[in-house]
Amino acid sequence: MPDIDVRKLKGVAETLLVPLACRAIESIRPDAILHDPRAVEVYNALGGNPEFLMGMRGADKLVTVMRARQFDAFARAFLAKNPAGLVVDLGCGLDTRFDRLDDGQLHWLGVDLPEVIELRRKVLPDGERSKTIAQSMLEFSWLDEVARQNKPVIFLAEGVFPYFSTADVRPLVMAMAARFPGGELVFDAASPFLSRHHNRTSSVLKRSGVRILWDAKNPQEIETWGLCLLDHWYYFDTSEPRLGAFGWMRFIPFMAKSTGIFHYRLGK
Repeated sequence: MPDIDVRKLKGVAETLLVPLACRAIESIRPDAILHDPRAVEVYNALGGNPEFLMGMRGADKLVTVMRARQFDAFARAFLAKNPAGLVVDLGCGLDTRFDRLDDGQLHWLGVDLPEVIELRRKVLPDGERSKTIAQSMLEFSWLDEVARQNKPVIFLAEGVFPYFSTADVRPLVMAMAARFPGGELVFDAASPFLSRHHNRTSSVLKRSGVRILWDAKNPQEIETWGLCLLDHWYYFDTSEPRLGAFGWMRFIPFMAKSTGIFHYRLGK
């Protein structure tokens, strides 16, 4: 394994270690809700340091894993309808989704900042069906590679859009809708209330120096960007015993719908 200094990561890029650590630590639990052996391998290769969590604790770690599990579920449903389809992970970081989903047919494309992709390729090298692009997602030329592959496509933006402003997110979404009508898009977003709460209290945001800039109070409103809402999933839709006392929030409407994952078809 090459020598890797993760201390070089700053800002949003620094947060990529958090979901990796959450998935790896979850995977070795006897009651794990997500099994990700490749995440364990990469986590250990990078030193297996609990500091990668940046102070994240308890329920927040579980919620991060629940988010990955639900993104996987939407991707699997897409691949069931579109064998050998293309899964595009925006802000892919050190995600090991290709390994979790691989059915021997799917194609995967990860997009992230150059410094992130440089690190990623050292521990998760590109393969025949898994490629990466070292580029900001806000530089739309990476869409040309998606078009070149000429496959049914689902775009996943897990833990990405909230770090950017509406002025950043809207043109990107509209560009995807214009170029890939009939494709699919999945992203997560919180309500304005929860976004403000996270900005005040999240150790990850405080240590990395980033802020939540964008939220989605009403997922139907985003349909005006050239989308059609297909489905949504909220963290408290069903009881998750390991959430413990936090599970009571599912009985308070504004809390039960305070953060979710939204699944759209691109184009009207």
